[in-house]
Amino acid sequence: MQDTLTVILAGGVGSRLSPLTDDRAKPAVPFGGKYRIIDFTLTNCLHSGLRQILVLTQYKSHSLQKHLRDGWSLFNPELGEFISVVPPQMRGGGKWYEGTADAIYHNLWLVDRSSAKYVVVLSGDHIYRMDYAAMIKQHKRTGAKLTIACMEVAQHEASEFGVVDSNEQGEITHFIEKPTDPPSIPGKPGRSFASMGIYVFDADTLKECLQNDAMHEYSSHDFGKDIIPKLIETGDVFAYKFCTEQGRVAKDCYWRDVGTIDSFYQANMDLLEPVPPMNIYQRDWAIRTYEPQYPPARTVSSATGNEGIFINSIIADGVVNIGGSVQHSIISPAVQIEDGATVMDSILFNHVIIGEGCQIKNCIIDKHVTIPAHSKIGYNSVEDAKRFHISKNGVVVIPESYQFE
Repeated sequence: MQDTLTVILAGGVGSRLSPLTDDRAKPAVPFGGKYRIIDFTLTNCLHSGLRQILVLTQYKSHSLQKHLRDGWSLFNPELGEFISVVPPQMRGGGKWYEGTADAIYHNLWLVDRSSAKYVVVLSGDHIYRMDYAAMIKQHKRTGAKLTIACMEVAQHEASEFGVVDSNEQGEITHFIEKPTDPPSIPGKPGRSFASMGIYVFDADTLKECLQNDAMHEYSSHDFGKDIIPKLIETGDVFAYKFCTEQGRVAKDCYWRDVGTIDSFYQANMDLLEPVPPMNIYQRDWAIRTYEPQYPPARTVSSATGNEGIFINSIIADGVVNIGGSVQHSIISPAVQIEDGATVMDSILFNHVIIGEGCQIKNCIIDKHVTIPAHSKIGYNSVEDAKRFHISKNGVVVIPESYQFE
């Protein structure tokens, strides 16, 4: 779509996902055994025909930039295609981005340079599959100034979202950002209609909105809090319903904000369901990523006669299981599991070594960690809390390159 520019917001601090975000941006956090979180948004762009993409970065962006360089340098600039990483340019008097709208405001010169008629605004830290082309088609058909992708959520969860009201024509009449008492959908008690943070703007409308917002000293420069409510007052703002018959991934209803340790953990565990709520094995919508050249995974009989066992788990390339047992876990590339070790309900990132006789349960272990032989983690929250972060739901997180005494 040569008339459409895509902007992916990928610069947030991601503090609720700490310690996984202590040294990397949230979109760069590994997911599902081989991917990064941002791969899902970028894959949606690729399959939707969006090939002019700006990725706005800010905090701890090195890992993200490296991943985009290594795994996503596939577009042809001779055809006007690109994925460009755009860190803060300090074009606004030396300021960093101060909100979602402010991030794009500081890069309006790139919108002007693109000559795009439409601008798609996306977040780089959600897990879902969506055909943006269908949403853009609706935006053009309705003549909207702004189209917002929306989905039904449980009313008790809606306070985490922007909640919308729309008429029979799909035009949004009210928008409340993260209300303490979310309104329900008429005729559907217990359900609310929520914004997914996915927007299609007319380029001229976006420029005008951002320029007007920048003049307001007390604005938080946020789409949900400032831009959208004011634009709705002028009309021509429409909702696009997620999880309908529209688009190439019709009725695909899975969408997750993996902004906390528990939501991140659960989204990974969702992939291990007998029928996963999001099928990453769908061949006509393959999730793209950077794949290092590792050898195939293998199991090995140990010297003591134990067989390496995997049960209901995702196993990436380069994994070697030497007489260990892995159940209901996600094992990333180049992990090694030693004789007699057990791993249950856990997520292991790249280059983790589980020592002989270890017992690991309900853990997320970040990259380049060696667990000493006969360690027991995930069984005693009091002892684990002395060394590691433990989530509200009891998931133990061992940070990258952690050194045991």
